[in-house]
Amino acid sequence: MSNSNEHQSDHKINTTVEEDTTEASSSTRHLTGWTRYLFATIAVFGALFHIYILNFNPIDPWVFRTTHVVFGIVLGLMLYPGWRTKKNSIPIIDWILMIAAIFIGWYIYANLDQLIFRFGVSPTGLDFIVSLIGLLLVFELTRRTSGWTLPLLALVFVFYVFAGPYLPGILNHGGYSLERFVTYVFSLDGVFGLTTDVSSRYIILFIIFGAFLQRSGVGQYFMDVAFAAAGSRRGGPAKVSIFGSALMGTINGTSAGNVVATGSLTIPLMKRTGYHPRFSAAVEATASSGGQILPPIMGAGAFLMAEITGIPYAEIIVAAIIPAVLYFVSVYFMVDFEASKQGLSGVPRKQLPSIKELAKKAYLFLPVVILIYLLMSGFSIIRAGTIGIVTCFLISLFLKETRMGLKHVIQALELGMKNAIQLIAIVASAGIIVGVIALTGVGQRFSSMLLSVADSNIMIALFFAMGISILLGMGMPTTAAYAVAASVIAPGLVNLGIEPLVAHMFVFYYAVMSAITPPVALAAFAAAGVAGTNPMKTGVTAFKLGLAAYIVPFMFFISPELLLLEGTTGTVTIAIVSAIIGVYFLAAAVEGWFFKHQAAWYTRMILFISALLFMLSGWQTDFAAVGLVVICILIQKSKNRTPSQPLPHNDYSQ
Repeated sequence: MSNSNEHQSDHKINTTVEEDTTEASSSTRHLTGWTRYLFATIAVFGALFHIYILNFNPIDPWVFRTTHVVFGIVLGLMLYPGWRTKKNSIPIIDWILMIAAIFIGWYIYANLDQLIFRFGVSPTGLDFIVSLIGLLLVFELTRRTSGWTLPLLALVFVFYVFAGPYLPGILNHGGYSLERFVTYVFSLDGVFGLTTDVSSRYIILFIIFGAFLQRSGVGQYFMDVAFAAAGSRRGGPAKVSIFGSALMGTINGTSAGNVVATGSLTIPLMKRTGYHPRFSAAVEATASSGGQILPPIMGAGAFLMAEITGIPYAEIIVAAIIPAVLYFVSVYFMVDFEASKQGLSGVPRKQLPSIKELAKKAYLFLPVVILIYLLMSGFSIIRAGTIGIVTCFLISLFLKETRMGLKHVIQALELGMKNAIQLIAIVASAGIIVGVIALTGVGQRFSSMLLSVADSNIMIALFFAMGISILLGMGMPTTAAYAVAASVIAPGLVNLGIEPLVAHMFVFYYAVMSAITPPVALAAFAAAGVAGTNPMKTGVTAFKLGLAAYIVPFMFFISPELLLLEGTTGTVTIAIVSAIIGVYFLAAAVEGWFFKHQAAWYTRMILFISALLFMLSGWQTDFAAVGLVVICILIQKSKNRTPSQPLPHNDYSQ
């Protein structure tokens, strides 16, 4: 190797993650001039408004949620272009729509006392017009920020409201007038219902917290720690993707958005290591989706679950710990087997962030540590989130390169509101679906259907619930997917006698995993775009990598010890250890690599069965699984093959 190459190999790799995590940042307007300053002013004012109202001066919930949505509409219409318009200029029609949104907010505020009794019951003509325009604005904002999938699904539910009287069986209902329906869903029973309540009180606060984490250097520190911890290991960049995307994903409300943010860094590194582009994209999609199930924030899903079920937030995140660990351990084993199979090395240690230097900055973990401590100590979510934001600012003062002055605080507030636009649109559209479910009673009918299915076999009912949860979530961001599944499926599972936490964790997992489930796998498609590979094949690969997440929810029902709901310390420990061993053999079965040899199809089948037996948690099943594993070891030894030769060393400095 030449001296120039030796010098080049000493260069540190770039570990910088882009601050802008809007999922469609490449398709947003690049505002300039006075419109840029106007957008920043509205965004900063919106962030401060939420923090002030939540902490110091509570106002009427309907007015607050309406203002929350109006901020999202105004900022969204400014940032996201519409139909056939010049991308970087705001057309007159968008200004008119913004004025209409502001008028709607004022109308609800000015007539609040009367609207509480009129909307959905006996609306006036102006009530109907205001509500109709409001719904159209929500649909348009969602279309611009997230594409057609969620608006079309919402329109299907809207169509059901009027088609119900003509449908057979459980889908039949009496029907509703257009005026009553429109005003009903544009009220506290729909758009401004539970989903927007959680968004306006919790999600927005933690998105701002995430923006402060990024701007203060804490988010970047997470990525540097991930590189230092796993970058030099076999197939290191893929393992960095797992750790880094998990840490960033838990504070990011969308799987696909996190893919774009961290994947632009990790996917090229994985490809340079020697991973196939499709596998690289699938790892990033799987890890980013997994961030949504990782405590303490769980991509805002934990807040929504706490609000829907009434279960304390602290109890939810404790229950989510072991399943999340199993998921990421499974993905880790899979990328490690792939690296072993391909003979891939890691990034040279001298090109990675210095562990010694990172250790000196360990205090940067304090915002997250303090946040977890406050949440577990009984502080309100709002108070804990606000203290977390303040802590980020204070911590930044100790790091010269990321010290936050007034300008940086303003930038963080703006980034927080900017990143919240898509989620505001999502929860508002999800509110329409939830409103239709409540109005027509179709959720109760699904519950009855699940009960009838469960009469023959409860496992069949769970498989049915899994399929519906994934189907409802396809093409939708996590928050909306869970909100819909929680309205349609979870009540039926509870009626079967399943614990509410188990039922909601069950549907939540499949709502999250819909992001990597073909044929509509948003996170996988986003990763494929970054990697430049086939989206559908990437979705299939991501599905295989995340396979543990499709099995673990059934374990909630069979082995509730995994949710720490019951059992002694001994039984819980055995269940956890057994499940980890199970996901190891699951990874071996999926990757077809065991005992440093390629595994034949029949060996993979035996490994898969042994994995399921280990995950069932019982000494009888564990004993049977051990016997099957011994058979696989004997099969692999009998092949007498040599492991694959390592691929040539790669240079990561470019």
